[in-house]
Amino acid sequence: MNVFLIGPMGAGKSTIGRLLSQELGLEFFDSDREIEARAGTNIPWIFDVEGEKGFRQREEQAIDELTQRDNIILATGGGAVLREANRKHLQSRGLVVYLHTSIEQQLERTAKDRNRPLLQTENPRAVLEKLIAERDPLYRSCCDLIIKTDRRRPRGVVNDIVRFSRRQQPLKSVE
Repeated sequence: MNVFLIGPMGAGKSTIGRLLSQELGLEFFDSDREIEARAGTNIPWIFDVEGEKGFRQREEQAIDELTQRDNIILATGGGAVLREANRKHLQSRGLVVYLHTSIEQQLERTAKDRNRPLLQTENPRAVLEKLIAERDPLYRSCCDLIIKTDRRRPRGVVNDIVRFSRRQQPLKSVE
């Protein structure tokens, strides 16, 4: 069994992914951390030197390789769904869970994080609004489950994912 977490930055993918891996006894991977380990540097540096296109190419390769493994939990970067190849790999190789969150929650959770190149701007709210408008339809198009994470404890979200994964039911939304 594989579980792939998608959603915007600040939705809780890494936190929930770690807890989910403990709960299910599966290995946890974070695609952004994998990209950094392979590149030997951080994501802001990759964006500065290679641009978003270079980063997305690295991301596609990492997601292709990681999703071919068995029995893993994978937290993807917020923009992973931008490439059709990523969406196809995620959909065909595991359970895809969209962790949905509000702009307010994203701003709160990312306010002090300097490791998010797209938010290094005077108006992060405008950037987040633009990103969610572009990406939300993509998240929804490739997920098996949508879970709202606003003001929820990570353990509750994990419990919802575990219950759903054991039932293997069609698309549901957990509010």
